[in-house]
Amino acid sequence: MSDNLQTIPDQKNILIHFDQNDPVMAQVIRRFGPLKLKRNRNYFVVLCKAIVAQQISVAAADTITGRFQALFDGSAPTPERVLKLSDAVLRGVGLSRQKVAYLKDLSCHFHEKAIRPHRLHYMDNEEVIRQLTAVHGIGRWTAEMFLIFSLNRPDVLPVGDLGLQLGLKKLYRMRKLPTVKRMRTFGKKWHPLETVATWYAWRTQDEKIIAY
Repeated sequence: MSDNLQTIPDQKNILIHFDQNDPVMAQVIRRFGPLKLKRNRNYFVVLCKAIVAQQISVAAADTITGRFQALFDGSAPTPERVLKLSDAVLRGVGLSRQKVAYLKDLSCHFHEKAIRPHRLHYMDNEEVIRQLTAVHGIGRWTAEMFLIFSLNRPDVLPVGDLGLQLGLKKLYRMRKLPTVKRMRTFGKKWHPLETVATWYAWRTQDEKIIAY
């Protein structure tokens, strides 16, 4: 079994790993206490919400997501039901024309089994990213958030994530945001628990527990 398919260890082993490899991060872990990473298993809904939330405020995303979900009479959206909705109905909840096209493309990928939810768990990280980024409107960052929050992969390092960059700048007292190369150097020290270090770096920016 590859590192990719392992699970995140318990807090004691997390601390042993970081005490050995990165004492600065180990201090942060002690400060913020146990890792709380909730797993969201409704993959289709997670990805719909990710598309809705792109490039708009959290408040606007929550409002539009609420209206979108209301179209399904209290049950969760499914690919088949999204495909049956007209573009006009989807536009009516506040979605742009582009996002309507993205949601339809996502639904097609699930409906036609180009994405098989139960298989994602058995793929390595790059395979999952390849599958998801084949959908219009899903980029690498969204796929990495999916790996962290839906599959709970232990070894994800989202180098394009501003929250992680800001967290590292603060923690390691850098004058500027870290380069991708510098972040990958940290990732090598943290491996195979890059996700854990990322989660704690986020905490230093925002103490609220992030869900996705």
